[in-house]
Amino acid sequence: MAAGLYAAHHAWLVGWLTRRVRDTADAADLAQDTFVRVICRAASELHAVQEPRAYLTSIAKGLVVDHWRRRDIEQAWLDALALMPEPQAPSPEVRLIVLETLVRIDAMLDGLAPAMRSALLWARLDGATVPDIAQRLGVSVATAERYLARALRHCYDLVYGT
Repeated sequence: MAAGLYAAHHAWLVGWLTRRVRDTADAADLAQDTFVRVICRAASELHAVQEPRAYLTSIAKGLVVDHWRRRDIEQAWLDALALMPEPQAPSPEVRLIVLETLVRIDAMLDGLAPAMRSALLWARLDGATVPDIAQRLGVSVATAERYLARALRHCYDLVYGT
């Protein structure tokens, strides 16, 4: 089933993606990633697909969002690197590790409700106390504690897979 989808719709999907990302190489990579996800799906799910192009575009749209998000993070990292004096600039390997880490952190934070994300960022980056967070969010201290605990648990679960 996946091979049939690929043969029938690959060229169309690359064209569709090219119009969105405006780069044929990126479009080809995203199409490949789309079909990898299709292959990883259960055969029963693939047999239920009645509108193959709608199915493929729904997968591809998520990948395009991830693509643009990664580009934004990468550009912010490059901008920060440009401000560093040359002798302090990290090696290419370290740059890639930092970029991958930033992308993972962004995905992790994106999975949080806005109040939980704010509570976590204020606590970790600003050193805000739970009462400070409660005041900023306009919630009780107990609620701020729950937000922070849930945010930390979410991040822990993603990192350690529990």
